[in-house]
Amino acid sequence: MGFSVGDKVVYPGSGVGTILSVESLDIEGVSATCYAIKILNDGMTVHVPVNNASQLGIRDVISVEQVGKVYEVLQDRDVPADNQTWNRRYREYVNKMQTGDPIEVAKVLRDLALLRKDKNLSFGERKMYDKASSLLIQELAEAENHPEPEVRQRVERIFKGTPAA
Repeated sequence: MGFSVGDKVVYPGSGVGTILSVESLDIEGVSATCYAIKILNDGMTVHVPVNNASQLGIRDVISVEQVGKVYEVLQDRDVPADNQTWNRRYREYVNKMQTGDPIEVAKVLRDLALLRKDKNLSFGERKMYDKASSLLIQELAEAENHPEPEVRQRVERIFKGTPAA
């Protein structure tokens, strides 16, 4: 899987970024070809060795077909109630977030949104909700070529139970 300068990619845990360059860097005396990726959300630039990109989960932005699947997950209310302790649930969510899979991130967001309707989220759960929301909305906006505020409103309407339009 090769990326080119200007390609939009997803860096798990950080979000959507743009390949700025492909450059040779000296890392501890070893020359490595790296992608320089500028993360759109915070402007941070990360260097990822080309040989390790797939192992680190660097991938293309989801397709339009996958966007529909993400919205299906967000709208699914036929999920069993989660009665785990908060720390066990949190660990499970962390593991799902680390996969970088948009479907898994959508499940975390949906589950926390449903939990939020029943009780106040803990500080850690609120941070996880915000992170999942940010990552997912950013990628959906890029995939759909819509502004993030528009996508955010659509997702919020889903959780309020109104049509997503």
